[in-house]
Amino acid sequence: MNLTESLLHSLKEHGARQIFGIPGDFALPFFRIIEQSKILPLYTLSHEPGVGFAADASARVTMSLGVAAVTYGAGALNMVNAVAAAYSEKSPVVVLSGGPGKGESRSGLLLHHQAKTLDSQLQMFKEITCDQVKLDDAARAPADIARVLANCLRNSEPVYIEIPRDMVALPCAPVIRQDDPEIDRDALDACVDEILARLSQATSPVLMAGVEVRRFGLEEQVALLARRLGLPVVTSFMGRGLLAEHDAPLVGTYMGVAGLPEVTRLVEESDGLFLLGEIVCDTNFAVSETKIDMRKTIQALDGQVTIGYHSYAQLPLAALVERMLERVEVHERSFAVVRQTFCYNLPADEQCIAPTDIATAVNDLMARHGKMTIASDMGDCLFTAMEIEQTALVAPGYYATMGYGVPAGLGVQAATGERPLILVGDGAFQMTGWELGNCRRYGWDPIVLVFNNESWEMLRTFQPESSFNDLGRWDFAQMAAGLGGDGVRVSTRGQLKAALDKAVATRGRFQLIDISIPRGVLSTVLQRFVAGVKRINAVK
Repeated sequence: MNLTESLLHSLKEHGARQIFGIPGDFALPFFRIIEQSKILPLYTLSHEPGVGFAADASARVTMSLGVAAVTYGAGALNMVNAVAAAYSEKSPVVVLSGGPGKGESRSGLLLHHQAKTLDSQLQMFKEITCDQVKLDDAARAPADIARVLANCLRNSEPVYIEIPRDMVALPCAPVIRQDDPEIDRDALDACVDEILARLSQATSPVLMAGVEVRRFGLEEQVALLARRLGLPVVTSFMGRGLLAEHDAPLVGTYMGVAGLPEVTRLVEESDGLFLLGEIVCDTNFAVSETKIDMRKTIQALDGQVTIGYHSYAQLPLAALVERMLERVEVHERSFAVVRQTFCYNLPADEQCIAPTDIATAVNDLMARHGKMTIASDMGDCLFTAMEIEQTALVAPGYYATMGYGVPAGLGVQAATGERPLILVGDGAFQMTGWELGNCRRYGWDPIVLVFNNESWEMLRTFQPESSFNDLGRWDFAQMAAGLGGDGVRVSTRGQLKAALDKAVATRGRFQLIDISIPRGVLSTVLQRFVAGVKRINAVK
């Protein structure tokens, strides 16, 4: 077995299902072995940001490793933004980068793709990964690989592995998977005692499920825990789509001033807010109607639990949930669940299309044909997703990068084999929408809804006087055929309904619906968000 084969077998053992990549000269040797060994399928895309986003989405939807393989310098540095997004949103992506050979590094010459030093790339990725290694010693490589992949899964964060191109075919021993570290059971029990005591003393406790619940595959257990505790459950903006397929007392999505008033009151008036796997960030909490005192919450994140002014370290979320389930066997309280309601039955008339109409049309579609996983970009398309019936969703809700939606949808279909629904604005589509041209090679056929208002409309809501928000008209529907799919431009609700019906009935080619939206027309959720932010800023 050579070093690359040892690495690929270990990736597969740790849960990786495929590799997304773009080759380059420093990466050609290990790409050859990836292709010839067939240990993991390889999907090549067109631009490194798309590779990173596809790997990220595949990790999120399968709750396992996503793998992105690129070349040194021009490839890996092109993917920094996508890896930063994965790091900030706790997605376990493995970055495989080719690198200069050991002999080349001693030549005394500057090498093409080199930045400041040969290790500049490694140093940059230290900022956006939780562990890194350069596989320049075949004898040490198995232990290094085991450590890095264990940390990727344990922390649910990206890692970086650089492979010098003269090392890829050297003999190498198999990787022996690391055991999980021992957990301090006394500390775990003390922590559970304190959490249960806090919740039992609270008059209006609430459980907020965050992204780590999905990352660590805990949705079923958390749904059961909520039922046993008798707690209402909400998700955050980032956690939208969690528990959609599980029997949880799910009330809705907390969005502060932008959300439903009853959900906002439930969270902000709670005297026992249990943040389970929730990233405490501005997109989740900065738009609170009433500022939440985080010192009075229970927070379980990043392998520790914080209660008030003290923390329990090295307590993984899975161990915490498992121990709480062992301790709680019956309902301790009951409450009436008032679930969020959604709009259905879009009129097939000649009225112009608003984003809320798109949500209604998607609700009708999924009511007839079953739920679909949604990959959404940033912008009003993501706020519109809040008006769609709960379903699995991958989106950059915190990092808020544009360009995520289309390659993420491809990553979802590659990883699951299921047809996704992609929501993307025209500005974001201009960045990465061209990755759809790879669908024909791999048999992918997502349904793509382009929110086309010829504008960076979400930016315009905050700075309406700036003309640089104007994008002009791009006829994406006409471009679809050249990319190997079918496209149609719609401007009325009747046309939208007919186009969706045709798209869902057509398999084997991606279906792109280019939706004309009048400038200035926003989703209901984004309208509330903008108004709320302006009101909060006015008070400040």
